[in-house]
Amino acid sequence: MSDNFDILIVGGGMVGASLARSISGQGFNIGVIEAWPLRSVTQPSFDDRVIALSWGSRVILQAMGVWDRVLPSAEPILDVHISDRGHFGFTRLSHQQEGVDALGYVVAARALGQALLKDLQAQADIELICPARLKSFAVTATEIEVRLEQDNAQRRVKSRLLVAADGGNSQVRGFLSIPLKEKPYGQTAIIANLRCERPHQGVAYERFTDTGPLALLPMTEDRLSMVWTAKDAQVGELMTLQDEQFLARLQDRFGYRLGRLHELGKRVAYPLCLRQATEQVRPRVALIGNAAHAIHPVTGQGFNLGLRDVAVLADLLSDAAQAAQDPGELSLLKNYEKWRQKDQNAVALITDGLARLFANPFGPLRLVRNLGLVSLDVAPSLKHLVARQFMGINGRLPRLARGVSLDRS
Repeated sequence: MSDNFDILIVGGGMVGASLARSISGQGFNIGVIEAWPLRSVTQPSFDDRVIALSWGSRVILQAMGVWDRVLPSAEPILDVHISDRGHFGFTRLSHQQEGVDALGYVVAARALGQALLKDLQAQADIELICPARLKSFAVTATEIEVRLEQDNAQRRVKSRLLVAADGGNSQVRGFLSIPLKEKPYGQTAIIANLRCERPHQGVAYERFTDTGPLALLPMTEDRLSMVWTAKDAQVGELMTLQDEQFLARLQDRFGYRLGRLHELGKRVAYPLCLRQATEQVRPRVALIGNAAHAIHPVTGQGFNLGLRDVAVLADLLSDAAQAAQDPGELSLLKNYEKWRQKDQNAVALITDGLARLFANPFGPLRLVRNLGLVSLDVAPSLKHLVARQFMGINGRLPRLARGVSLDRS
């Protein structure tokens, strides 16, 4: 047990665990502070939800050395079918046209968590400080002094860099009084797993409706993961419906392309809001993942965006280690913020625009968006750009996102 670290990561969920694994072996002494015991059966980040992984995230996880553990529980997304409910517009994206094994994958958060945490505690340069709670911290010119509560006792540790990977209600962000830019959607995502009468054949469906997008994603064993975006005022009724009634409503919204829908699992509802921290770095502090941003789930980019945060920060920290540079140096953190800004803003703009555009019932606008979908379907070069954006492989890529390991051993 050490009281002096080079890097402290607050939050041992999927993003925090990914960063710890990425920078292990670089010569840093790393601590991971987590309020829950790091077992996937209790850690809230590793629950029964599914995660839509982009192709780019698969490349990152492969370069980190964990993809082989994820693959057995991952269902490939071979094609994507996008349509506007009750109208003529549609477009399709295909893995064959992009020359990849899959456009993405659907994997249970629990399985991904197990893969990320496996052997992490055995790494000599990582200490898992859990269960423990962050109580306060103070930043000085050369370090951060952190006060924790662990095993009903106070513990004080020091670090050169503090990374906030503690989610949308980030304590670190709150302690620093970093404001959020927020745009509520008046929508809630209802999430559940179910089965369909016909094989899904690896196709993901994104159907835009007047209440928001409805997605059915392929899972293993021919199951489906549903993300139904409803207006806030509708959610109470939808959540209290019997399973048969809920499935009937869902069938009406989606249609019979996959035959009858059945075997509905537990429903969970999440209010939706676009949130962006006005600052992502402060002296000796960096925000990553949902601590820095939360977006609409319309294209399933949430965790992928956070994983790209990890890949960029790990890239810069690896270079810092090679140059014997202070990992908490503000110039390094500013480079991280600048590098990530374009991708984060682009994804926020696209997801926000799609969510609002397709929920607007204005007739002329509806005609334009349907013509746009059809035009995209017959424009290979434009479709390729769209596919690359959703696959997370546009722009300047760090080494992990190019499939290059940071392992120095």
